[in-house]
Amino acid sequence: MPRYPVGKLSHGQLARLLGRLPVGSGRDLLVGPAIGEDAAAVAVRDQALVVATDPVTFAADRAGWYAVHVNANDVATMGARPRWFQACVLMPAESRVTVRSVFDDVARACEELGVGVLGGHTEVTTGIEHPIVIGTMLGLVDRGKVLRTGGARIGDAIVLTKSAAIEATSIVARECGDRLSGRVGKRAVSRAARFLFDPGISVVKEAMIAAAAGATAMHDPTEGGVLTGLWEMAEAAGKRFVVDAGAIPVAEATRVLCGAVGIDPLRAIASGCLLVTIGKGKVAGLARRLRRAGISCAAVGEVARGTSGLYDIAGGKVRISATDEIAKLFA
Repeated sequence: MPRYPVGKLSHGQLARLLGRLPVGSGRDLLVGPAIGEDAAAVAVRDQALVVATDPVTFAADRAGWYAVHVNANDVATMGARPRWFQACVLMPAESRVTVRSVFDDVARACEELGVGVLGGHTEVTTGIEHPIVIGTMLGLVDRGKVLRTGGARIGDAIVLTKSAAIEATSIVARECGDRLSGRVGKRAVSRAARFLFDPGISVVKEAMIAAAAGATAMHDPTEGGVLTGLWEMAEAAGKRFVVDAGAIPVAEATRVLCGAVGIDPLRAIASGCLLVTIGKGKVAGLARRLRRAGISCAAVGEVARGTSGLYDIAGGKVRISATDEIAKLFA
């Protein structure tokens, strides 16, 4: 019986599996399945219907809330406004989280984003220990304005909004808060648990701002963290991404909690921040627009000439793992 490591499949294995799939052809398919792409896009007259699917498996608490936002993020990174959501909700026979609370969280998150619920499926099943919510979000954008993960151009700056490991910080606090309170303090745990809402895991607002500011590509770094997100953008574009890891913002609460459980913040699930490539001459304008919306950002690297992949500023290739650091909590 095969045994797989917890987390995403390796990129090589996933690429081989994607190659086995029957993919639609013709001019209607704008973006199909590929490593690093956050969503698919299908042409509908003069618009593109953008579709994203993501599960929430690591976070039992507020799974419905997470599911709406992580899927909305994937639609927004293609420049589309999230419009409709549906979910498959799988519940264990015994759970401290009620099915009603999952539905309530879905409702609140959708109301906040102005998203309608189309439907889905709900069942109680064996073989799981906590609720799993598999969401699908749909959105619309003008056909000519679809942004791809692989759209970066040589000479672009690489910008990160907010900070690394926002989602991981919240998960650590919610899953390990009781045992960490004595080490890092109840106030630090409480603050970290609120990362779900402040700074929040949604990047819809900044994605819409970045698209209007002239972004060439956007990506929502999730499993594998910011470094994996950068690698996925580089691979999708076939470009050389040179990153200064020291310039990647990491909040103090993230440093403290991730350090307490032995997690690298740059390699931990990172919903809540947005990676953007944009012409260097447009960075200042993007920063101003984001600042007016109350969103911080930092330039963390550039798209350079040379062999494609992710490199540090010293020229060394950055190691990427398919297993997210957050998996250490559930091993």
